[in-house]
Amino acid sequence: MAKIKSSYICSECGYESVKWYGKCPGCGEWNTMNEEIAAPAAKQVEARVKVASAHSRPIALNSIDTTDEVRYKTGISELDNVLGGGIVKGSLVLIGGDPGIGKSTILLQVCQNLADKLSILYVSGEESRRQIKLRANRLGVNNEFLILTETDVEIAAEHIKSEKPDLVIIDSIQTMNLTQLSSSPGSVTQVRECTNLLMRTAKSLEIPILVVGHVNKDGAIAGPKVLEHIVDAVLYFEGDRQLSYRILRAVKNRFGSTNEIGVFEMTDKGLSEVVNPSLVFLSGRPKGVSGTCVTCIMEGSRPILAEVQALAANSGYGTARRMATGFDYNRMNLLIAVLEKKGGYYFAGADTYVNVVGGFKLDERAADLCVAMALVSSLKDFTIPDDVIIIGEVGLAGEIRSVSQINKRVNEAARLGFKRCIIPYYSVKGVSSELLSQIEVIGVRSVRQAVKAIIEG
Repeated sequence: MAKIKSSYICSECGYESVKWYGKCPGCGEWNTMNEEIAAPAAKQVEARVKVASAHSRPIALNSIDTTDEVRYKTGISELDNVLGGGIVKGSLVLIGGDPGIGKSTILLQVCQNLADKLSILYVSGEESRRQIKLRANRLGVNNEFLILTETDVEIAAEHIKSEKPDLVIIDSIQTMNLTQLSSSPGSVTQVRECTNLLMRTAKSLEIPILVVGHVNKDGAIAGPKVLEHIVDAVLYFEGDRQLSYRILRAVKNRFGSTNEIGVFEMTDKGLSEVVNPSLVFLSGRPKGVSGTCVTCIMEGSRPILAEVQALAANSGYGTARRMATGFDYNRMNLLIAVLEKKGGYYFAGADTYVNVVGGFKLDERAADLCVAMALVSSLKDFTIPDDVIIIGEVGLAGEIRSVSQINKRVNEAARLGFKRCIIPYYSVKGVSSELLSQIEVIGVRSVRQAVKAIIEG
């Protein structure tokens, strides 16, 4: 009897090993190495050779015609912006996120918008036909499109070849399986091979396929990280399920920018677009209190205003506690160290908290000065005026470094009614003279000058 060969594959990064490790050598995560039964290599090679001989031949680059390239508009402008202008024919797009965050919801809304123009095949491995119909009724989806409830990816691929729809939706990739593989659905091997088959189907038939990928916090099933190298675009839904706002972010896109985001609000009728995110994130802002400040960050080509709140309170323990929500924890500690060393503001005996309102995440260095000023405002208990916006990167020497696209940031602040803008000194020259007549721009060189500019006005 032939010995059954197995290997251990990381559910986070796909690293493969012949023996088990407690810590993955590839990504460093613990307890993510899962045993998988190896599929016969001969069958896999034979299948690849057949596909290559049928669909592959070399063509000169200059002879390839792209004049008839068409992008399908989804009818959701925020989604189109993240995709780079729409869905490209023959592309394979992965939409990931935590369960219940809105992945299936937005795809049903896409079906509602496109079903009267395109033929759509919705393949579901999670829900029955009746369940999909009930959810469609709740969302107000009444346009006609084809529904297939199937978990065998080969059968689904045959239906795609026979029906030849204009758009295919797979919900979700974790429920699909190849019968030749002995591993269970959702394992790294199954997810990877199923996605490879869908990729070959999409490219050969020029049919775009949207794939839903679930993210499991404990890493029990293969997450979208395993698939990022296979698909053409990876979109992630971000946001707290307890909050109504969702952010759709592109982390990979072969047909567009990876800097764009889409902002949505979850309602009882599905996801609705947020045209002006700045107003949303600033709604309900407290007036005349210490520890709150507003900054402007760039998400692709879009300037977005966000409110930062900080709280510094006397610690009741020997070691002060620090916590950051929506802002990098280590970056917050770095800013506190700079404020203590270069500014003379000591947080050693204070519990320190930073929060970005609305579930938004600030990962741009242009928010440094705003966070630092919010911390100083709470520590010294003085109020930052409501009509002041603060933008800038803080260096380790306490200097304020210039930021990119300053004119767009200041313009957004002026448009929303802010009267003063504190920015890096070397960025002032990037502000147009027209804006300087609408809003007062103050250039600062250090954190001390920034505090002085706030207090003295």
